[in-house]
Amino acid sequence: MIQLNWIHLNGLIAMKLNSNLVLTMILLTLMVAAGIVSAAYSFALGREALKGITQPDVRPINNLPGQEGTGVRQGTKILREEDILKRVKAQMGQGKPTGTTMTNESRPQSPTDSQKSDSATVDTANTLPIVSQDRKVKLEVTAVRREGDSLVLDVRLVNGGDQPVRFLYSFLDVTDDRGRSLSATTSDLPSELPPQSDLFSGRVTIPAVLVEDAKQLSLALTDYPEQRLQLKLSGIPVVR
Repeated sequence: MIQLNWIHLNGLIAMKLNSNLVLTMILLTLMVAAGIVSAAYSFALGREALKGITQPDVRPINNLPGQEGTGVRQGTKILREEDILKRVKAQMGQGKPTGTTMTNESRPQSPTDSQKSDSATVDTANTLPIVSQDRKVKLEVTAVRREGDSLVLDVRLVNGGDQPVRFLYSFLDVTDDRGRSLSATTSDLPSELPPQSDLFSGRVTIPAVLVEDAKQLSLALTDYPEQRLQLKLSGIPVVR
């Protein structure tokens, strides 16, 4: 009885081992087949992608004089670095003969240069003061100058009328010749002009970075709160 059970147990073990062996062989076969199929598909894709791409013919015989076009195929033409630089400079509008350049410090200053350097002062002297008057109230710009990183306008106010005039300088509108509104601060200007007043002087300060590409400025100021006055100044030159 014991011997029969042992034989039966050995048979079961052998059957289980055989089934595991068969399953393992099937899995290995599937893996190998999948690898072969994947490799073949990858090879086909790579071959398709490389169609039309050929290795340049760099054999020395093809570079001999009189041998152009005689080969089986024409190799890739390699441009010289000098030719490439010339083409790039021509495209950028810089294809000018190179030579010794002179800086502004080493180049002798001609009379024309000196006239250009004084042009801002001359223009300012010819255009200022600029005056605007309404209802016997007068606003004028007497000078324009640069102070550090700011453009400073010297202004004057006077009231020749019989009524006091009040101002709120946050209503001061400063624009450039492109119509852009600029930030500005005022100083030393009174908030109220008495009737028959004396001349009051003050300043309007504008950050220079805001007027780097501007040539002229305009000012507009009205009274507060009635807003009946229309004091407008234009053509104020921007000095550099």
